[in-house]
Amino acid sequence: MTDNISNHQKKPLQVAIIGSGSAAFACAIKAAAQGAKVTIIEAGTLGGCCVNVGCIPSKIMIRSAQLAQQQRNNPFDGLTNQPPIIDRELLVQQQQSQVEQLRKVKYQQILATNPALTLISGHATFKNNSTLTITHANNTHSELTADRILIATGAQPYIPNIEGINSVPYWTSTHAIFATSLPKHLVVIGSSVVAVELAQAYQQLGTQVTLLARHSLLSKQDPELGAGLQQALEAQGMVIKTQTQAQAVTFSDGSFDLLLNNGRLTCDKLLIAAGRRPNTALLALENAGVTTNYPQAIIVNAQLKTNVEHIYAAGDCSTMPQYVYLAAAAGTRAAINMTGGQARLELSTVPAVIFTEPQVATVGLTEIQAARMGIATASRQLNLNQVPRAIVNFDTQGFIKLVINSDNQQLIGAQILAHNGGEIIQTAALAIVNNMTISALAAQLFPYLTMAEGLKLCAQKFNQDVSQLSCCAG
Repeated sequence: MTDNISNHQKKPLQVAIIGSGSAAFACAIKAAAQGAKVTIIEAGTLGGCCVNVGCIPSKIMIRSAQLAQQQRNNPFDGLTNQPPIIDRELLVQQQQSQVEQLRKVKYQQILATNPALTLISGHATFKNNSTLTITHANNTHSELTADRILIATGAQPYIPNIEGINSVPYWTSTHAIFATSLPKHLVVIGSSVVAVELAQAYQQLGTQVTLLARHSLLSKQDPELGAGLQQALEAQGMVIKTQTQAQAVTFSDGSFDLLLNNGRLTCDKLLIAAGRRPNTALLALENAGVTTNYPQAIIVNAQLKTNVEHIYAAGDCSTMPQYVYLAAAAGTRAAINMTGGQARLELSTVPAVIFTEPQVATVGLTEIQAARMGIATASRQLNLNQVPRAIVNFDTQGFIKLVINSDNQQLIGAQILAHNGGEIIQTAALAIVNNMTISALAAQLFPYLTMAEGLKLCAQKFNQDVSQLSCCAG
């Protein structure tokens, strides 16, 4: 009888995935493990943004720039500072080699060794809510019908409305990461993650950088983080103009001329790093009935479902925060739900890192965010001149700030500006997820000398004067 057909006789679930980045591959691998047949449709380079033009190459560039800066300026009396010898072309070659190796290992080999996965090269659009039309490079077309569809098309740089911008050869982050020569004067428009990371990298590599912030630096973060990072960047020679907007731009004889709301500026390279917008405009989502918000991000719930039951979205094209590790987590959970599960993506405690020097690391709520939610808070801020590891590093620039719920004394947020702040923040995240009180955190054993020990000291500061403790007091 039909009702007694065994599982191995049933037709495998057909899953189509538009895109081939972190969200796409996490979904593909999990769905295949659950018995589905998966077709990945990619219009560009396999692997998406992170491995090709985002996280991986940018962090390689940032690390090389930091080492150059250490040669130029170190805090130890017995080490002679000297100008670094920089071959930008060779740096980019090494960077690209690592990118290609990771793309091969993490994407190409997975496709080659998993028979449940098929890759189709082409641009996908929705014909209806279950069928995709795929346009191939030779301008031929094919169709694919699937039981479940994941949209994982990522995002692209947002270009603000500046008079003349479309007539000048500005850089996006991709141009900046792979440029093989260093400009004399780089102007960066933007004030968040990509802007500050690449601005500092170029400053450390020897370029004079001017950063234009529409409001303040890191304006969506705790104000002290932006102020502290600005102080650090300016100490390295960067010029930061807050409350500044470019109104018009022209380009002639290798030079950009920018008209600002408060003056004029010239430079030989212009980087636009003013955020990213979802890659959804060319998907014909209206044919499938999928809804989006104002910047055309696909609206999803905690199960990564769109308003159409069998269509899911994950990563930067959706309404979830734009972090690659969230994209991967979302892709996995989408696959679980496609194949009958009930997985949810919890976004209340998302650790985040900006890879400047010092690093900016955050998790949970700021005092301002908590107040908006009606949560009474208390907080303490520990300057790094009270952290033994920072002292012996001769690098005490920055702070650790912890925020607690005043009613139950549980940790609800952490904001860190510190060397290796990104290596500290996960400890705070685990404490928040596990509902630790500030006293319980203060009572934990932290190894001495580590930067993470600063979390314990900051926790202790809620109930005592840590300046009166011995250097490794328990």
